Amino acid sequence: MSATEKLLLHSCCAPCLIAPYQELKAEAVNVSVLWYNPNIHPVTEYRQRLQTLKDFAEREGFPLIVKDDYGLRDFVKAVVDRLNSRCGHCYRLRLETVAKTASENGFDAFSSTLFYSKYQNHELLKEIAEEMAATYQVSFFYRDWRELWDEGTRLSREAGMYRQKYCGCVFSEEERYLKRKQA
Repeated sequence: MSATEKLLLHSCCAPCLIAPYQELKAEAVNVSVLWYNPNIHPVTEYRQRLQTLKDFAEREGFPLIVKDDYGLRDFVKAVVDRLNSRCGHCYRLRLETVAKTASENGFDAFSSTLFYSKYQNHELLKEIAEEMAATYQVSFFYRDWRELWDEGTRLSREAGMYRQKYCGCVFSEEERYLKRKQA
């Protein structure tokens, strides 16, 4: 991607953004960031992640688009009868929003920090992102940032960022708690 092209990068949180952002910044990519995460629970977690991202955006000086839609009820209604496939629904919500926003606002491409997480279903993410690129006629910028995981962890800790312990949805929090309880 050239410095003259504009990338809209969805971010689930600042700790997942920091290493990919530093890499893109070093490559002189023109990055704007989108916050849209209606899956995050509880609302205090949602607010903490959003504030941490706002603080990072202010510090780094990149444009931040905030779609502040705490959508727990709608998210739970959509996945309650298909909990084992909930992640696909969640990916689709966020990737569709970033692709549509990119298309409507003159961005050349879109991507997501979900491609940074070693805990996400990378292939499903990529499949949905490619579908959204075709639907909204905007390029999908693919980058596998999982190799930056340790670097991002280090950078976010050094920056004193709030670091969450689960992906965000109430069901992943439950899974984390149950695993901890079994140990």
